[in-house]
This record gives sequence, structure tokens and C-alpha cells, in this order.
Amino acid sequence: MKKLLVLTLGALAMVACSQQKNTNSEADTETVAADSITAGNFEVRDLDGYRLHIYLTDDEMADASFIIEGADSLVTLEQPLFKVNATDFDTYLASLGKPVATRIADFHLGNTGDAPVVMPQGMPEVVKGPDYSGMMNHFSEVYGDAIVALPTGTAEEVAFDSTAVFAGVPFTFYKGASNDFPGANILIGKDAVYSHWAPSKCHINNLYASSIEGIDARLAELEQILATGASVFVGGHGAPATVDDVRFRIEYLNKIKDLRASQPDAAAFTAALIEAYPGLPAEDGVKGLAEALYAQQ
Repeated sequence: MKKLLVLTLGALAMVACSQQKNTNSEADTETVAADSITAGNFEVRDLDGYRLHIYLTDDEMADASFIIEGADSLVTLEQPLFKVNATDFDTYLASLGKPVATRIADFHLGNTGDAPVVMPQGMPEVVKGPDYSGMMNHFSEVYGDAIVALPTGTAEEVAFDSTAVFAGVPFTFYKGASNDFPGANILIGKDAVYSHWAPSKCHINNLYASSIEGIDARLAELEQILATGASVFVGGHGAPATVDDVRFRIEYLNKIKDLRASQPDAAAFTAALIEAYPGLPAEDGVKGLAEALYAQQ
């Protein structure tokens, strides 16, 4: 329950430093006007055996959605939450002129309506539970009719460490970080991996990991996705990343562990981490991270 509560708060925060958004608190999110949400933009990657269409929204959580284009049909992944983005996404989807074979909802519910969805093992029950439902209810309170109605379609589960083929493209579902919702890191074909958070070159905050155990969970996840041999790393939050970005995040998290072991208190840790990475984006989250790490003596 505690783990899911932390992730609920994380999803309510403005997150992706890779899109140069600020990281704020749940309370800050409540001040955002619904009419501030604007349409996003698409970029396309031609990969081995498919095209990856990446939709970066301009919403307050820096959400991203995806279309995987096979030879004859399409797969959607993490469809948008806000109506303006949903309209944008659906218009683009229709312009591709191919039927949608499968819709995958990994960590994020979106505008899938009454269409059947595919979800990783365990997530259908989680989205019905109090934490996830509470998060979605909070979004409704904050944004009103700016967000889409909750989907009503049936959900088919895919087991972890298994591969399913949709639109002629293999999707391998690996269990995501243990300090996250039980979503999947999905290897798409052999070139791209989807995770909840894109491994951007920026400071993390206590919503990504709030303990050394959480840091270790994220390190295990990063090592897992790096081992796939993929070259493109995308996330439900943030812009596409590279192998270099993943390696940087691994180095950075190990530096956090070193500093937590060597620095006497949260203030010293904060100063040391900022000094170690001068100019790294999202510096305003370091203090909260330090306080969380040092609260656990």
C-alpha cells in the first residue's frame, strides 16, 4: 500500500525534466488550469521491422504516447489522458490508414474507450484499486472535463517474461521496477524499450525513488533495459533517450548511493550531489530526495 501511495503521488507531480518541465508537488498540481493543456507533437523513428511514432504531449506530467506501425496494422501504447491530446492522437492515428490491432495500457489509462486493452500481469487489478482509482479521481477533480472518461473495455493480461506478437511486431514484457506499479518494461522488436520513466539526463526526485532500496530497484531496472541491446529508450514520462542516457542514469544513481554513505546529513548530501553534476536539470528536486533518503536512518 505504501509503495502504491508513493507512486500515486509521483504520477500527480509534474515530472519530465527531459521536456524542461519543473518538478512540483501534488499541491502545485492542483493550481494548474485545465485550459493550459495544449496539443503535443509527433516524431517518427524507422526501426527494424516497424515504425515508432512518438507523441510527446505538452501536459503537466510530460506524458508520452506511442503508435507502433507494422506492415498491415497498428498498436497503440499509453494513449493520452487529456482530451486535447486524445483528439490530436486519434487524428494522427487515423491518418496512418491502417487498422488498430491492439491497444496496450501499461502504466497509464487513457482514451481507449470501450476497446479491449492489453495490460501487463497484475495491472488490471491495480487500476481498480483505491490508490490508482484515487489518483484518477484526483485528476477529475483538478482538470474536470479536460480529461477523457475512464476506459470501459475488457483487459487481457500478458505474463512477465513472455513475448506477444501484435501487428507483426514482437513485444516482450519484463517486470518493471519493484518500487513502481506492477507495469512492464516492454521491448518492442529489438530496437526500442518502453518504461514508465524515460532515463533522462537530469536529477531525480523522491517520487522516482525515496530510499536506497528504491535506488537499487531503479538500478536493476536500468540494467535490465540496457541488457536488451535496444538503442531507443522511451517512457510514459519524458522524451526519447539513448544508451548513453541509460548509462548516465546508472552512474548517477550509484553516485547517490556513494554520497548517502559518505555525507553526514541531507544538507551535505544536497550540496555534494549538485556539485558533482553542475548545471544538471531538475536541481530543485534534490533537496526533497535528500530529505527522503536521510529520513530513513
